[in-house]
Amino acid sequence: MGKRIGTLYAPERSVAIPVSAQWVLGQGAGAWFCIEQSTTKHHYKIQRYAANENLDCDRIFVLAANGANFDLEQPYEFTTVSHCSIVRIIQQNQLFIFHYKGE
Repeated sequence: MGKRIGTLYAPERSVAIPVSAQWVLGQGAGAWFCIEQSTTKHHYKIQRYAANENLDCDRIFVLAANGANFDLEQPYEFTTVSHCSIVRIIQQNQLFIFHYKGE
């Protein structure tokens, strides 16, 4: 069985889901999230996969300025409420909020 988060179990990770993706319990259903650095400082490519492995979004997000430095090399955890417009990540007890950059 997968990692228990809240009241739902993460579905088994298939090859369609990146190894770096983390399962996050959502409202009604969870999703897989993964993040990588973009070519622009404070910009990140974030992907969200539904439990059925469909890619819900693949977008560039901007880290909200809060004086703290997010470091992809350090442990982090996606948290709720995260979706295709706003993503929240906790790292070293600090909440980081990423906003969809838009077109």
